[in-house]
Amino acid sequence: MVPRLRGWARSLMASRVRGGLALPLSNGLSIPVLGLGTSHVGGYSHEAVVYALQKCGIRHIDTAKRYGCESLLQNAIKESGVKREDLWITTKLWHSDYGYEKTKQACLESCRRLGVEYLDLYLVHWPDAQVPGKSSREVRAETWRAMEELYATGMCRSIGVSNFLINHLEQLKEDCEVTPHVNQVEYHPFQRPQELLDYCRSRNIVFEGYCPLAKGEALTHPKVIQLAKKYGKTPAQICIRWSIQNGVVTIPKSTKVERIQENCEVFDFSLKEEDMESLNSMNINKKLIHLTYPLWKG
Repeated sequence: MVPRLRGWARSLMASRVRGGLALPLSNGLSIPVLGLGTSHVGGYSHEAVVYALQKCGIRHIDTAKRYGCESLLQNAIKESGVKREDLWITTKLWHSDYGYEKTKQACLESCRRLGVEYLDLYLVHWPDAQVPGKSSREVRAETWRAMEELYATGMCRSIGVSNFLINHLEQLKEDCEVTPHVNQVEYHPFQRPQELLDYCRSRNIVFEGYCPLAKGEALTHPKVIQLAKKYGKTPAQICIRWSIQNGVVTIPKSTKVERIQENCEVFDFSLKEEDMESLNSMNINKKLIHLTYPLWKG
C-alpha cells in the first residue's frame, strides 16, 4: 500500500527504486527513503547487513570513514549477492581529510575500502574543520570545490553535507557552485529542526535524518507507546514511520536481524494527521549527538 503523505512529501514520494520508495534529488537521481545506518566497528554486524540486503530488500547503506567499517561492508555486500547498480551507497568525509587534495584522495580510499568504482552519495561529515591558521568557512569552501570536481567526474553521483546549519549552507551558496543534494542531520521526535528542514526544502536539498529512535529514548515515551498500541505496531515503527511521513530520508541502525526486520515494516500503514501532530509536538530541541556542536555555529 502506498503511504498517505502530507503536502511536499506526497508529491516527492511518487518515485520508486529497487528497495522501495524514494525521494528525488535535484540532479534527477532518487535516494531510497529508508536505509540502513552503520556504526563503528564495535557496533557493526556482518550478519545484520547481509540480512538487511538479502531478506529485507534494503538497498540504501549509510556509512562513513569515521566508523571504520567500509572494508567490512565490502565483504557483506559481496556475500549478499546484490548487484552494485541496485545499491545506494553513502559514505562521509572525515574532518582530518578536509582540504582540496586530501578530499579527493579520501574519496578514492573510501571507494577502495568499499570495493566500488563510484559513490552514490558523498557527504562532508560535519562543518567544523579544525585546521590551524584557516577559518572553518575557508576549509569548507576548499573542500567543497573538491567535492564538486568529484561530482563532475562521476566518481560521486551526488554530493552533500551532514550536520550543517543554515549559516553553513548559506556560506556554501556564496562560496561555491553546486548546491548540496542532501543534508543529513539528527532527526527524531525530540529533535525536529523544522526551520532547517524548511530551509533545505526551499533550496531543493533533500533532508536526511539519522538517530530516528533517539538512541532508544523515544521508544518509552507515553505518546509513542500509545500510538504503537493504536496501530498495532512497535514504538520503533511509529518513530520511523513518523520520520518518513514528514518527508525525511530515514536511516535507522541496528546489529540485530529481528530489529532490522522490524524497522523495515513501515510501509503498510500511515499515521493519521492528528497523530503526526502529536508526535511533532514532542520536539524539545534535544540533541543526542554533540561532537563539537557549539563550534558549528562558526
